[in-house]
Amino acid sequence: MTTLSDPPKGGFRLSMLINDTRYRSYTFQFIALIALIAAFGYLGSNLVANLKAAGLNISYRFLGEPAGYDINQRLIEYTSQSTHLRAAMVGALNTLLVAVVACFFATIIGVIVGVLRLSKNWLVNKLMGVYVEIFRNVPVLIWILIIMAVFVAVLPQPREFRGDDATASMVLGSFAFTGRGFYFPKPVFGAGSMIVVLTFIASLVGIWGYRRYAKQQLFDHGRMVSTLWPSIGLFFVPTILMFFIMGQPITLDYPALKGFNFQGGIYARNSFIALTFALSIYTAAFIAENVRAGILAISTGQTEAAASLGLRPGRIMNLVILPQALRVIIPPLISQYLNITKNSSLAIAVGYMDITGTLGGITLNQTGRAIETVLLLMAFYLIISLSISAVMNVYNNSVKLKER
Repeated sequence: MTTLSDPPKGGFRLSMLINDTRYRSYTFQFIALIALIAAFGYLGSNLVANLKAAGLNISYRFLGEPAGYDINQRLIEYTSQSTHLRAAMVGALNTLLVAVVACFFATIIGVIVGVLRLSKNWLVNKLMGVYVEIFRNVPVLIWILIIMAVFVAVLPQPREFRGDDATASMVLGSFAFTGRGFYFPKPVFGAGSMIVVLTFIASLVGIWGYRRYAKQQLFDHGRMVSTLWPSIGLFFVPTILMFFIMGQPITLDYPALKGFNFQGGIYARNSFIALTFALSIYTAAFIAENVRAGILAISTGQTEAAASLGLRPGRIMNLVILPQALRVIIPPLISQYLNITKNSSLAIAVGYMDITGTLGGITLNQTGRAIETVLLLMAFYLIISLSISAVMNVYNNSVKLKER
């Protein structure tokens, strides 16, 4: 009797690559791979031939030439005499800054709105529903322009803070919200400040370890361990003690009105604030629906079983519902993070110089190297998107159900 695992009589035959189901899929995959390589080869040779006919060549030497233009917001040192490569790095950092901050706030707002959409309070439920429907059905570019216009029209200009006491017009005497941008106190790190920072990081690790221990105690022994006040204590006490022990090495540089503008502190341009805020509230509307869908995907029996054990609603949400809902929430959440990163390329609409505005805008126009700059832009966004997907997929694997 012959089985599928038995080798055919007479040995392997080429006809088996098509007729035998054990090899047919590999044959088609190999053919598709060859066709794909051939297609890319044709496109590449065609590109090289056309460039040669036009007297052009692909070269990235322009990256070492002086850029010749200023960038209004930067995280690293840059002047108009810096190279195009330096300008691209400044734009890339600006893009990453917007993406990280917007992802952070969009997640917080989205989770809160998603949970409140399931509230039994009719007014809260409907208000959150109106927020979701309004923000997700209007293009994000419109929201960016609207928020930018509101900042410029409503917020006062720095000159309006002039008077007998300009500081009294600031929020808490330390924060200034103007039509040009926002000004915040800037931390100044002195000798010994690194020890304070490391203590704070160690406190965060301690909080994470303690809460993990408390959860383990609940799951293994059914013993409820308080986490609120110990977490607050670990967050503040060690860092504050080390701060005074080291002689208060961290101080604040407050913004102050000098002339016609504020000087000192941290300056965030209105374009950055408008872009980040618009991306956050727009994407939060989609994240809220992902959170709501994840929570609704959990059987009501889970909630009833947890309540029968005496758990409070907050504990039920944190320990029972959300951990299981994450398996449904995380995959679409990855897509929303990618959308934030890619939508940040709309920054040029409000004058924020991200990598699209620097490398894909001014540098491209000055050098005429369209192919090179577009390839670099594609590589940048591809690397960032793949990195976000890789990190989130690792987290997704850590929260999925483990088979016993």
